[in-house]
Amino acid sequence: MKDDSEQFDMIEPLVERPWGSFHTLMSGKGFQVKKISVNPKSALSLQSHKFRSEFWVITKGQATVIVDGETRLLGIQSSIEIPKEAIHRLQNDTDETLEIIELQWGDYLGEDDIIRLEDRYGRV
Repeated sequence: MKDDSEQFDMIEPLVERPWGSFHTLMSGKGFQVKKISVNPKSALSLQSHKFRSEFWVITKGQATVIVDGETRLLGIQSSIEIPKEAIHRLQNDTDETLEIIELQWGDYLGEDDIIRLEDRYGRV
């Protein structure tokens, strides 16, 4: 009998967004790994998630991260945990592309678990 924790799918579609793109690298029961690219001077929505937590590692550039009203600047090899239901935003205030690896884990990982509170691109 195989252990479900060892089962995962390699997923490769690139998904374009107004702020950049993401590429799902791997998913399995209760987790998903994405590579996220944020264009210069762009930001994701101020948002929260009801069903998942996230962990971000900066792999290129400098990120401005807001979590529950606290702003932090994170450089390459820095990381941060985003707890479930935390109000958060990832933004790139620089002139260079920002790249992160995002690990999501939780009971539900669908894109419709994004609760947008504020958005530069009119998606609230």
